[in-house]
Amino acid sequence: MVDGDLAALEELLAAGLCYTHSSGVRDTRDEYLAKLRAGYYVYRRAEHPVERVEVSGDAAVVVGRMSADVDVDGVPKRIDSLALAVWTRADGSWQLLAYGPTPPPG
Repeated sequence: MVDGDLAALEELLAAGLCYTHSSGVRDTRDEYLAKLRAGYYVYRRAEHPVERVEVSGDAAVVVGRMSADVDVDGVPKRIDSLALAVWTRADGSWQLLAYGPTPPPG
């Protein structure tokens, strides 16, 4: 996302993606990619330290944190969220199916 390699990102996103932003806005895969292509979201920095991964068959839940500096419609924002991501495996490749942030406690 920071490098702007949207072709690589597109391969990592499942067709049925539900991406929830820290603002509460939800995007489908196509909506999210369109906003990235249009420059609505411009990631300057993004870090996603992983605390735990639980795999069950062809699904995985990733628990961690999301820290980023991103311009949203031209307005700089700093994001610091706890994050829960659901990945699915199809044809040997993992793809992001759902992402949900929440504010950290305190």
